[in-house]
Amino acid sequence: MSATRTCLILFLAAALAACGPNGAIKGGGETVASGQALIGGPFQLVDQDGRPADQRVLQGKWSLVFFGYTYCPDVCPTTLQVLAQAKARLGGDAKDVQVVLVSVDPERDTPAQLKAYLATPSFPQPTLGLTGSADQVAAAAKAYRAFYSKQGAGEGYSMTHSAIIYLMNPEGNFDRPLSETLTPAQMASQIRDAMRVGPKVRA
Repeated sequence: MSATRTCLILFLAAALAACGPNGAIKGGGETVASGQALIGGPFQLVDQDGRPADQRVLQGKWSLVFFGYTYCPDVCPTTLQVLAQAKARLGGDAKDVQVVLVSVDPERDTPAQLKAYLATPSFPQPTLGLTGSADQVAAAAKAYRAFYSKQGAGEGYSMTHSAIIYLMNPEGNFDRPLSETLTPAQMASQIRDAMRVGPKVRA
């Protein structure tokens, strides 16, 4: 196994952070099989306008995909703000980058709720929001090895979830993981590096 692949596996295992009650951080989720990172794949969801959306929405642009929810008190809004600032640093290249938020809270995150939330001026404009049934969300999360679980009961429940950002290339394939702890400058640098190298050829 190459040093690069080993580092990727270790990063994915360590980067499954989550936001929950009091900002609790948890880990989990399968990330590798047979020595290879298995990230991404088919999904069937709907966007914030209620239109059907599948993995083809990732084609044609570099996509920054992460799993979160609109009632998230800390990690999600902070991540969206960092991504907005990172895109601003990309200048003209920003047109080739999109941000995709996949909700892990389909019970509350209707298309209308996602649309209102993602209109926040400090978030990337536009951001593609995706939601669906509980089974559809679970299938999408499984494809990305993303972890989430419901915490608490009643209207004030929260969702613990992985906070890693998946950089997908314009062919819709996984390029690299990005930590939500990166600064906007570091995030932009990672995206530029991926764009410079171009989509990786799968063996």
